[in-house]
This record gives sequence, structure tokens and C-alpha cells, in this order.
Amino acid sequence: MQSTVMATFALKPWQCNSIAAASPWPIGGQRPCQSWWTRRRRQHTVLHCRQTHQHPGRTRNDCDEDGERRSNNPAGFHPSIWGEFFLHYSNPAASAERQIRMAQRAHKLKEEVADMIETSSTCSLPQRLHVIHVLQRLCLDHIFQDEINGLLKQIKHADVSGCDLHTVSLWFYILRDHGYRVSPDVFLKFKDEEGRFASNCPRELLSLYNAAHFGTHGETILDEAMSFSKKCLETTLPYLDPEGSLAREITCALETPLSRRVRIYEIKYYISIYEKETTMHEKILELAMLNSNLMQLQHQQELKTITRWWRNLKLQSNLSFSRDRIVECYFWMAGVYFEPCYSRARIILTFMMVIITIMDDIYDVYATSEECELLTECIESWDPMLGQDLPENMKIILQGILDTYQDIELKLEPEKKYRLSYLKHVTVDWVRAYNTEAKWREERYVPATVEEHLELSVRTGACHLLSCASFVGMGNVATKESFDWVCSMPKIVHSLSVILRLRDDLKSYEREQMGLHVASTIDSCMKEHNVSMELAQKKLKELIEVSWKNLNEEWLKSNKAQSKELLERIFNLTRTMEFFYKQDDAFTNSHVIKDIINSLFVDSYTIL
Repeated sequence: MQSTVMATFALKPWQCNSIAAASPWPIGGQRPCQSWWTRRRRQHTVLHCRQTHQHPGRTRNDCDEDGERRSNNPAGFHPSIWGEFFLHYSNPAASAERQIRMAQRAHKLKEEVADMIETSSTCSLPQRLHVIHVLQRLCLDHIFQDEINGLLKQIKHADVSGCDLHTVSLWFYILRDHGYRVSPDVFLKFKDEEGRFASNCPRELLSLYNAAHFGTHGETILDEAMSFSKKCLETTLPYLDPEGSLAREITCALETPLSRRVRIYEIKYYISIYEKETTMHEKILELAMLNSNLMQLQHQQELKTITRWWRNLKLQSNLSFSRDRIVECYFWMAGVYFEPCYSRARIILTFMMVIITIMDDIYDVYATSEECELLTECIESWDPMLGQDLPENMKIILQGILDTYQDIELKLEPEKKYRLSYLKHVTVDWVRAYNTEAKWREERYVPATVEEHLELSVRTGACHLLSCASFVGMGNVATKESFDWVCSMPKIVHSLSVILRLRDDLKSYEREQMGLHVASTIDSCMKEHNVSMELAQKKLKELIEVSWKNLNEEWLKSNKAQSKELLERIFNLTRTMEFFYKQDDAFTNSHVIKDIINSLFVDSYTIL
């Protein structure tokens, strides 16, 4: 019998417009055979015993010191919240009979909703826009890609000159969200002689505010719309019912505009809003609930696979200094692609996020400068034998990381194995940047400008590595040319990397001043412009907005460098960075996202 890990990776990607119940895994727990991971771990144990006997100069005191250091947690990271919860969790809806009933009902509803979308092509523009918007926010759009594309072709050429501000804003938002560069001049008619927008309706202003965030460089009217609508919404909010859906939508938008939010993280919230709307369609609502349950079953199975992989690696005892965030890594990567067809890609990307977390903590809080240098050499050569002078726990960690890359390669089809050479290439670039950053920390070096800082720190953020890794498990849409492109740090990847670096620095700056840490972009900005911390933070927030406009520019190009399916992974990665670093470092301090993870991966709807 194959282990779940092996069976999962053997799968080829399947169509994204299918219902999640087509999950190819048995949901019930199976005891896997001895996995490749376990065999490798046993080899580590034997090798460690041999090395102890072969180095008589190594004393018991040396081992005791290693053991004491190994058990340290210098950064004070809290332990895993979830542990092996998903390895043993049994969903009441996981019975084969229940799944079959849900899948059959969902399939029937899919056909009925598809007919409804086809019929809506003769409806008014506001009704067609509303249908698309609802399907997107309910995370049903991947099921109805063809039908939605048909509607988009119609509304793209619609005459909106006689429409109200809400309709025009939603039209503009939806088309730009799908990559159509429609003109912002449609908003000119709403400006009065004094340059203000003629509306005092909160819902219209909310739609305008969200639409304006799809702006690019030089689109002055969208900058004005954003500023005007933001001020109006901030003024109006205190007078709205705080428990009402409109107040909640405005609060969320002012925190993070809709175009920068992660849809799957909000699916349960929006279902609760949609079922109370007067325009709610019962079949769409039921399908959304069913699809949520079915996707959840698949996500639970993937979490079981990942938790088993993590347990079989047996690295926890060597990682007291690092963040144990396996479930949070998966949650993060589900924001990049939640759809059923991306199962293999999602698992691979989660593995990479786990590796990035471990390496970040090794270079940042644990290893000495000499160990950082040696570890970098091992990764550069892809040879763990060069690390004989590393501490024992770092040897085991290094071997586990290299093993993970090897297993990913083994599970790719023969014609896709070339992808690992790209992944390794970017990994080497990433650890070299880490090593340089460690030297900066030791030397207390502060780059003279933000630009100089970012030349290195956009790479230590590992966004270029995640971007490359996000393509590895995908289907034929990711070609060799796609990997050449993504590994060259194109503008869209660079913008993503800048946003992460600046968001992270803005959130962690004061905490990091309490100990020895590498200089922040805030330090460089203060040094470059001779300004206070507050002014430096303001400048960096402005740079974040510039980077978002760069992202929008790349997304809206008529001659896109790559397919929308690939670019969307990078766009979604950027959205997840906004989520994790906007209010708090929600990854490090993962208590703040426990409830939303529980809602997404544990709580289900009682239907059928």
C-alpha cells in the first residue's frame, strides 16, 4: 500500500471547474506503509551513531552543550497551536455515503446555476455584474469559468454612461480584476466643478473606493477617487449600525481594500452576509455551502498528508528555536490557490513555506556567522557532507530539507522534472542573500539608502522562491519559458517582494529593536533622508502603494508576460502578504488567526 504522501504526489492536476468532491483521496484515515521519509530518518540515526564513535575528540560536555543549545528558544516563539490535530481529526461529513450525496446534489446545483448564469445574459447590466461579484466572493467562480467569461465579453463593451456610481464602479472593478484595462474616464461624469465626486451614499462610495485600488501610475482620477471616498467613508462609519453588514464591509475595506484581500479567508463570512441579502438566490447559497464543505474535506485530507510528512521527518526535537507553524503554512498557501485542481501545487508550496520558515529562523535567530557560512556552502553544492562541522541538529535539518526537494522531484512527471533545477537555483540565490544579511547583522551595517537595502532584502524575503515554487506543482500551463521568466525576478515578483519586505519591517520594527537584528528598511530610510521613524514609516507606506500600482500595471498589460493563471499565483501571494502583515505578524503570533483557520478547515455547514 502506498502512503498518503506518495499517493498525493502521484496525482496529476485536474480541471479547476470541477466540484471539490471529485477528490481522489479516501477521506478515512489509512495507516501508511513505512514511508521514504521514515527510511531516511532511520539512516540519519545510524549515521549519527557512527559519527559519535568516529570522533573520539568530541566529549560528553560538547554533547551536553549542543543539547542545551538545541532546547533553547531565543526568540520566544510560542509552540504549535494545532500539533497533530488534522492527523487524527474525523469530520462527521467524511463518510463515503455523505460525500456521494453532497457531490450529487452539488453537481445538480452546478447545472442549474450554470443555466441561471446563461439566462442572466439577457438581464440588466447591474444584475449581470451582481451575479459575477457574488460567485467570486463565494469562491464559486472557478466552477463557472466558461459562463463568467461569456458574461465578461458582453459587459466589456457595455455603455455605462447612464449608470449610477455603484454600477460603474462595480463594472470597472470586475473588468480590471479579470485583467481588462478599461478606462478610468468613466468616473469623470461623477465629478463636480470643485473636483468632488457627486455621491453621499456609503455603498456607492465603498464601491468607488474598492475600484480605485485597481489604479495604475498616472491615473489621477483614481487617486482622487481613492482619497475622496476614503475620507467620506471614515466620516460616515461612526453613524452606521456597527453590527450591520455595510459597516463591516466599510471597516474591512478601510483596513484592506477588496482587491487586496484573500477570498478564501472570507468565504464563511460572505456566505453569512449573502444569506441575509434580499437578492439572495437559494440555489447559489446552497451550492456555496456544499462546495465549502467539499473543499474543506479535501483541505483536511491535504492537512493530514502534510502533518504526516512533518511527523515522519522528526525534526521537531531539533527545532525548539524555530516556529512550528505547519497548519499556518498550509493556510497561507491555500490563499494562493484554494481550488481543488491545485492540490499537488498547494502541498508542494506548503512544503516550501515550511522550509523557508526553518531557514529564516536558523539564519535570523539561531546559527552563528560561521554556521551560516557553512550552511550556505552546503546548499550551494547541494551536498550535506560538507556540513560535517555543523551542530548535529542542523545536520539533521539540512538533510531533511534536501530530502524534501528530492521527493518533490520524484513525484513530478518525467517531462516536468526539469522544474526542480529552477527551484534549486532560486534556493541557492535565496540562502546566499540570507548569509549576506547575517553578515550585515554581525557588522551592525545599515545600508545608506532604501534602494540599497532592497537590493538584498527583496531576496531574503523569499518571495521569488515562493513564486517559482508556486509553478512547480501546476499543470502544463507552467512551461520552461515560464520558469525562465519567474526566476529572472520580473517586475511583478519584485513588487511582491518589496511589499512583503516593507510590510514586515513596518510591523516588526519596534519589537526587533529589543535585540540584535539586521537593519530594517526603516533604519535605511531614516539614514537616507535624515528623518524620524514616523516619517520614515510614512515614506515606506507610500512605496507600498507604488508597488501595488506596479502590480496592477503588470496584471493589466494587454501583452501579458505569462498567462493569467500563472500571474494570479503571484497576485494572490501578494494578497496573503497583506493579510499576514497588515495588522500583526499573524504567522509568528498565530493565535490571532486560530479562529479563521478553525472556521475554514474545521467548522462545516449542516446540510444534507
